[in-house]
Amino acid sequence: MQESEKRGAERLLDVTRRQFIYNLSTGIGALALGALGGCGKATGEQPTKGRVAAGAGLRLPHFQPRAKRVIFLHMAGAPSQLEMFDYKPVLHRLDGQDCPQSFLAGKRFAFIKGVPKMLGPQAKFKQYGRSGAYVSENLPFFTDVVDEVCLLKAMHTDEFNHAPAQLFMHTGSPRLGRPSMGSWVTYGLGTENQDLPGFIVLASGGMPDAGKSAWGSGFLPTVYQGVQCRSEGDPVLYASDPAGMDRGLKGQIIETINAVNAHHHDQVGDPEINARIAQYEMAFKMQISVPEVMDISKEPEYIHKLYGTQPGKSSFANNCLLARRLVEGGVRFVQLFHRGWDTHGVGTGDDVLEGVQNQCKAVDQPIAALLKDLKQRGLLEDTLVVWGGEFGRTPMREQRPGADPKARGRDHHSEAFTMWVAGGGVKGGISHGETDEIGYLGVKDRVHIHDLQATLLHCLGMDHEKFTHTFQGRDFRLTDVHGKVVKSILA
Repeated sequence: MQESEKRGAERLLDVTRRQFIYNLSTGIGALALGALGGCGKATGEQPTKGRVAAGAGLRLPHFQPRAKRVIFLHMAGAPSQLEMFDYKPVLHRLDGQDCPQSFLAGKRFAFIKGVPKMLGPQAKFKQYGRSGAYVSENLPFFTDVVDEVCLLKAMHTDEFNHAPAQLFMHTGSPRLGRPSMGSWVTYGLGTENQDLPGFIVLASGGMPDAGKSAWGSGFLPTVYQGVQCRSEGDPVLYASDPAGMDRGLKGQIIETINAVNAHHHDQVGDPEINARIAQYEMAFKMQISVPEVMDISKEPEYIHKLYGTQPGKSSFANNCLLARRLVEGGVRFVQLFHRGWDTHGVGTGDDVLEGVQNQCKAVDQPIAALLKDLKQRGLLEDTLVVWGGEFGRTPMREQRPGADPKARGRDHHSEAFTMWVAGGGVKGGISHGETDEIGYLGVKDRVHIHDLQATLLHCLGMDHEKFTHTFQGRDFRLTDVHGKVVKSILA
């Protein structure tokens, strides 16, 4: 070929490439660029082999890990610890009294104005298990597994509104643009199954307030972004073959797209192109692997009875069973969101009595089943299961202006709330941290969000201070410049 003909062919290839990508606005193209892609260009990513983006295979942690994978159960809207785990008999005696001014001075609340009334616990508590942990009547199934978990009773955060607090919990920052914890973990450790994404998200009850940014990859290569799957209908939108297109033809299309992308990478050297190549390849594999692993109808009847699942329905119970199937299949990080815990007491069914009762009925049995199922399969010992919301609820009534003064609502509370962790090198059957006699402030062994993040990374074999990514001239990490490992809860 003459030199002029070669240059002409290269120009034509560039033009047809743009037209080809533009025309792939649905189907497998939309899956690869939408469900898996979409964030900005990264710098300083780890070396890759050939043209496959970083993270396609396993990587070595900083030190020997106790956990290999994570299931994070986020109760979006912030469950009230005072109706579930943090038993406060003194608060019961103070019910209906004016809140002391000392509790209000210098504090910010989302909705409380003036002097609110104290609100006693809206549930009865008993002690359970060898640990003697207090658990409310709202969680009858959880009492069977209370000795498997470590209760963190003095959690605190910097945010008191839902979206920034959810971002803070999952990305280490209340502002947009940072990678989520699942993205950091898959970036650091890779994936155990080349046919499934390393990071999968399942949602029930609606989307979290922070939206898809809660599982975004931020400035990391987009191959590490969480892939949202569904327990009803197609597991991933646009994964099915369009009419008139078979798998062989689609394979040829992907091969052609990636050849064009590889040519473009040779010209400009943008590392994000390698991530895009990997996304197309993963999307193609997902058409077979994801529907298979997401089909819970194959589970025996006793498993469905254990979880309370109904195949074909969209539910938190189905998502818990899917989480077990996904980690069993090699998925590194599974994120479950269940929305509906925002118990302000300003509408029907959203007070702390009805609201917490209704939500506990939806999550109690499947969560207990998940822990039992993981343990009997030998998976709990190297799987971290994390439960909690983005913050807690106040011990006083919300009493927002114009609302019913008898409404049993609790405002957002960043100073003290409860989370728990099980498996993966964490001690079971213990409570870490204490709040004061009304559950307003942490008074012993407080754990900040960054401390929790540092501890989870430690269980996975990563030093949170050394686990960084260079972006825009400086090193970033999940815990920002904060965080310490809570060593006393480690087995």
